[in-house]
Amino acid sequence: MRLAFCLYKYFPFGGLQRDFLRIALACRSRGHAIRVYALEWKGEVPDGFELVVVPVSAFSNTRRYARFGDWVARDLAVRPADRVIGFNKMPGLDVYFAADPCYEEMARASRNSLYRLGRRYRHFAACERAVFAPESRTEILMISPAQQVFFEKHYGTPKRRFHPLPPGISRDRRAPPDAAGIRLDFRREFALGEDDLLILQIGSGFRTKGLDRSLRALSGLPEALRARARLMAVGQDDPAPFLRLARSLGIAGRVAILPGRDDIPRLLLGADLLIHPAYNENTGTVLLEALVAGLPVLTTAVCGYAHYVEEAGGGRVIAEPFAQETLNDALGRMLSDPAARERWRTNALRFAETADIYDNAERAADLILGGRA
Repeated sequence: MRLAFCLYKYFPFGGLQRDFLRIALACRSRGHAIRVYALEWKGEVPDGFELVVVPVSAFSNTRRYARFGDWVARDLAVRPADRVIGFNKMPGLDVYFAADPCYEEMARASRNSLYRLGRRYRHFAACERAVFAPESRTEILMISPAQQVFFEKHYGTPKRRFHPLPPGISRDRRAPPDAAGIRLDFRREFALGEDDLLILQIGSGFRTKGLDRSLRALSGLPEALRARARLMAVGQDDPAPFLRLARSLGIAGRVAILPGRDDIPRLLLGADLLIHPAYNENTGTVLLEALVAGLPVLTTAVCGYAHYVEEAGGGRVIAEPFAQETLNDALGRMLSDPAARERWRTNALRFAETADIYDNAERAADLILGGRA
């Protein structure tokens, strides 16, 4: 089969991008031809992929995305594909991988009515309707069951078109037999002593992931605890505003902000706590990656995968509505209680042995290749 995958931007360290790559590789491994349409591509192109960097430009992202969709539709009319799979919402998809939350719900719940008069709203609302309207034929691969109710609420999407997927956690995130040695080497590399406490935050898009909240939580620790703590944030984004915030809070010497890396398993094993106080997060794959590595988690209830932290007994979830003081207190309590962290670690590793969280890509490939998913 000829499969056409569509996404606006590919870079190696984004969650949506990793999901796309795993699913496309799973399809390729079964002998199918892979064509990828993207506006931007950073990183290596896998063998056997036909990459089409769509040559459109515009002053605004909204206009550029619209032109992307039009260009892809014209190209597919000339060079048809057996399936068109989208990782961003757009017209003409046979299958949509629902990595993003319901846009219409966001526009109505957290924006005023004037917002819905703008070009940005009209574009994204139309793209979402093209996927979820009752008359659409697009099959929907759901990775966050909590969002399905919003799509049904706003569009009346038939339930039969939703297909739940398990989270797509790579098995190399699980703690290996030599985890203790890896941890020791990592902490030696970053000059971390036995009494030092490393707080780790992972995720591109620092604003959405709540890095400002993490910095304020670090600065709010009791002085003796703050002197032992370091925060390492890893992801693709501009670090400058957050480094300025760290300086203004007087914690710049306790903070490192690093670009995306390909050794995340080492970081998960070397840290003492994962913090992920996102403002909004459809899923939050890093929460599960931390759990299967045995790293306790502190996150917000807004994350789609936060319930796994509670089910695993692997950390704490901050309830909504968010309060900075609650996060500050939770961070202090978790860092000052090594017995609790060991209990969360043990619980998380036990959860990793039996949880159905590893087969996202294979299941998605089954649905894509099975025709009407």
